Amino acid sequence: MKAIIGGTGVYDIGESHNRLVHTKYGEVELDLINIDGEEIVFLSRHGKNHTTPPHRINYRANMMALKEIGVEYIYATAAVGSCNENYAPGDVVIIKDFLDFTKSRPITFFEGGEEKVKHVDMSNPYCKNLRDKFYLMAKEEGIEIKGEAVYVCTEGPRFETASEINMFKHLGGDVVGMTNVPEVVLAKELGICYATIGIISNWCAGMKGDITIHDIQSALQNNKEKITRAFINVFKGELDKNNCNCKNSIIEL
Repeated sequence: MKAIIGGTGVYDIGESHNRLVHTKYGEVELDLINIDGEEIVFLSRHGKNHTTPPHRINYRANMMALKEIGVEYIYATAAVGSCNENYAPGDVVIIKDFLDFTKSRPITFFEGGEEKVKHVDMSNPYCKNLRDKFYLMAKEEGIEIKGEAVYVCTEGPRFETASEINMFKHLGGDVVGMTNVPEVVLAKELGICYATIGIISNWCAGMKGDITIHDIQSALQNNKEKITRAFINVFKGELDKNNCNCKNSIIEL
């Protein structure tokens, strides 16, 4: 089974029916959509009414719910600010790595106790196979990919200061958001293939002008339908976990 995780502005993807999944971490409401015989799960990261801020999202419940109903492949979208002069609002990038600056959210399923100590290999946090598939499908859908990007994840819900952005740039960050960690980490712990496509919604603080909600909404609206269609078309094709190492990332000591 495949899933799409949408954040800001990626919600309308067809007729669906709801399913409430109970996990040890909490309840999660999912939308299941049948497209040409392929059932695709959709998860609204911030909730249907966009009322859950980044630092309050129940990431563990979300990812465990997807795992428990049989999801093996996930595409996610992320609205991000740019601290790279080459990536402007409206551009689309493929996330290749991350820098974690979150502070207080639960970040792992591996809590010890009766289990052996486990670690997860993050050499390739985002599934290479899904990333490559999206590159090819983007060409067919007329989506211009500006490049790959390192995602800096901050705690939120506030935006970053200009000094923080300057630090992130010097550390190698390209885009900044508030949701991709621990989502990508939890997917890897569960052996799920996971990839994120970033939509540049604004310049980060101190880059070029102020951040406005109009800029963010316009950038998302122009790209969300094409990107969602590309996700679905990849899912309708053949996917094979032998083309990546996502299922073999757990290291037990």
